[in-house]
Amino acid sequence: MNRSDRGILWLAEGFGSGRVRPGPGTWGSLVGCALTAPLLGLPFWAALTVTCAAILLAVPICSRAESLLGKTDPGSVVLDEIVAIPLTLLPLKAGGLLGWVALRDFTAPSTTGLWWLAAFALFRALDIGKPWPIGALQHLPRGWGIVMDDVAAGLITGLLLLASAAWMH
Repeated sequence: MNRSDRGILWLAEGFGSGRVRPGPGTWGSLVGCALTAPLLGLPFWAALTVTCAAILLAVPICSRAESLLGKTDPGSVVLDEIVAIPLTLLPLKAGGLLGWVALRDFTAPSTTGLWWLAAFALFRALDIGKPWPIGALQHLPRGWGIVMDDVAAGLITGLLLLASAAWMH
């Protein structure tokens, strides 16, 4: 395996988090949370742009990792969880900016800790359970199937949290 392929695997396996057992997807999601924290401090448009770019870059990286590992949607590939986690909280940030919810600042853990926990738990439940349409997206070819089911889980999580926050507001 050449250096480029090792780099692809390192990224696809979430900087090594995808090799941690049990639950590599959970460990990858925690890496996603760590990377999302500073991302949410950016202006909304910048955070959304970075997230979309990361998702688009993840597709070919996950496709290549799948080929290198010789498995369909290998468990150690967790880049999909990492790039989808921001989608669990970006709708809340947007709702705060639009005045739909009281939450505006994701840099204060005292006011956002429960939202982070809810986002993480619901995302993991949807990612593991794969209800429709999430499960259907997993059947897309190669990297698209690896990444898009997590993107759907992230978006559904984010929209459910936004609805909950708006209802509480």
